[in-house]
Amino acid sequence: MQRKFFPLDKNYLLEKAQLLFQDKLLYHLFDEVKKAYELQRNPLGLRDSFSLQIHNYRLLNLQPLEIFYQNLAGVYRFKWGDSQLEFVWDGRDHSEKYIEDWTLFFNDSITRFCQQELFVQAVLDVTVFLPSKCENQNDKQFSLAENRMNTFMLQHFEVKMSKNKGLVGSRVA
Repeated sequence: MQRKFFPLDKNYLLEKAQLLFQDKLLYHLFDEVKKAYELQRNPLGLRDSFSLQIHNYRLLNLQPLEIFYQNLAGVYRFKWGDSQLEFVWDGRDHSEKYIEDWTLFFNDSITRFCQQELFVQAVLDVTVFLPSKCENQNDKQFSLAENRMNTFMLQHFEVKMSKNKGLVGSRVA
């Protein structure tokens, strides 16, 4: 990750905790997306070639989901990751607390995101469907699907990505 998303993005312990759990949480994201697809589009569990392709797909390459993960981690640090260490009264060190808090936030966010059909489709596009068509991640279709995921996430948390300032709160009328 090692990317500053805003000028005061200096909670390096939180960032390290987020990096440590990246792979585990991305696998969880994909599993939740597959379940959401089944619930939304195939509640009877009928097996056709399309649903079998999704059901049988094994995520081996996490790279298509990494930018989304990094952006969500940056949003979390922007909105809830204070750069000052707080007192942890229960005997845990800060890393343990950050891991627990980040994992809970990530899982809750993914549960909410997976309720949106457009998000589910975007994740399936960058994992199951587009890689067979795309030779690299600079492909236009891949970029569009990735942008849909990131735009959805940024709108959900009412932030926007500024070229000069990084993450900034967006004003909602």
